[in-house]
Amino acid sequence: MKNTLSWILILFILVSVLNNCLNSSVQKEINKKTDFMSHLRKLYSSGDASKWPKPILDPESLSTFSEIGHLPDISFPEDNPYSAEKELLGKTLFFDPRLSKSNQIACASCHDPELGWCDNRTFSFGHDRQLGSRNAISIFNVAYAKALFWDGRAASLEEQSRMPIEDQREMGEHMDVAAGKIAGIKGYQALFEQAFGDKTVTKDRISKAIATFERTVKSSASKFDLFIDGKSDAYTDDELMGLHLFRTKAQCMNCHNSGYFSNNKFENIGTALLGEKGQDPGRYLFTKNPEDAGKFRVPGLREVSRTGPYFHNGSMTTLDEVIIFYSKGNPEYAQKRLTVYEEVTLRSEKSGMVRMLELSDEEVYQLEAFLRTLSTKPKKISLPELPK
Repeated sequence: MKNTLSWILILFILVSVLNNCLNSSVQKEINKKTDFMSHLRKLYSSGDASKWPKPILDPESLSTFSEIGHLPDISFPEDNPYSAEKELLGKTLFFDPRLSKSNQIACASCHDPELGWCDNRTFSFGHDRQLGSRNAISIFNVAYAKALFWDGRAASLEEQSRMPIEDQREMGEHMDVAAGKIAGIKGYQALFEQAFGDKTVTKDRISKAIATFERTVKSSASKFDLFIDGKSDAYTDDELMGLHLFRTKAQCMNCHNSGYFSNNKFENIGTALLGEKGQDPGRYLFTKNPEDAGKFRVPGLREVSRTGPYFHNGSMTTLDEVIIFYSKGNPEYAQKRLTVYEEVTLRSEKSGMVRMLELSDEEVYQLEAFLRTLSTKPKKISLPELPK
């Protein structure tokens, strides 16, 4: 009996010692994590990006890399300077369906301000309810894009603004006819005179006015902007860790950098589906360079939680789907990488920057939490009164 009690006492002491050691070890880990997060919070909210941890970048992204941060001031071209009168004219035209053949489709039909300046559809409906072949990109912060459309076929907003009007699947109208209709509306005369100095309506002026308005569609300061400016309590620990992952392990910074959160390049992420239903050769359709097969424009990520579905084909509806897609490195199937298009053999070569990342469920959650801080609250947009 005495020996039994002795052994029970020894076991009790051992359990107590082990428990204390375990608790001490757990506490040390908690303290270590807390110290690490406090350190990150101090660096990222310092207001000085030079103090941030060094980003993890691939060699091919170094030449175009620019640190993430605030959006710069909007720059307007010399041959189309800004004026409030031109912005108002452009806004009015943007919402006017009389630019279309049916007089029922406006630019705003696919780029609705209440839907993040896109339409949240996989593909948009156009003239005669025809379905488009690519997802409508939001025009949020489009002033910072160096080439427009998923394939970059327009080099400026002035050039881009007329293409949907003339596209037979979209608005289906000839630009000369559209300009003639606008010229025939008496109420537009004063708007053109105020914007350009006289009442003359031309397709060039229509393009310039719409482009001017589109450049003004800019995100306001987000939670991200407030945090990096010194509001250190603006971020939760998950949002903070998501920011750190974005710049390091997840390697999002290779393509999504600068204040616009895009490198303004065209990348192949393995979604062209060559040789399959729904194939899209991407930038090749514009450049005719086989090396561009499967490449698409890298979109900016500001307002990303409001502008789904995602990718050129709208194939993913949630942010966590997109993050998991990249975490798995998009294992592109070999049979979907080759096709003969208009007698030219095209092969899709996925970028080496798209590879297995093996992010944990917690890390996927943290990345999504961070990405949501790039979006702002929807603002009520006053609709223009259409001239008669």
